[in-house]
Amino acid sequence: MKISSKQRAFLLKKAHKLEPIVRIGKDGIGDNIKSSILSAISSRELIKVKILQNCEEEKSSIYDKLSSWDEVTVVSMIGRTLIIFKENKEEPIISNELKMIK
Repeated sequence: MKISSKQRAFLLKKAHKLEPIVRIGKDGIGDNIKSSILSAISSRELIKVKILQNCEEEKSSIYDKLSSWDEVTVVSMIGRTLIIFKENKEEPIISNELKMIK
């Protein structure tokens, strides 16, 4: 999903109070991390993912990998924290508000 700068700002504001749900550790992004992210985001629409200090991959590499996924949209990376969005078509909460912003 392509988002505008106003929509990105809206999502950053919504994500401000969230705590990281998924943590990427020493092994980097594998199948377990991908399934954790997709299951966490399916109901929430917006999550934070934390890259731990012991992660051997560069944070820019992780950002690129997550950005290449078709299932999610990487909103932003602040330090070692990624904000990820995925529209929930069955029970949209944030998506409905996001569509009103142009």
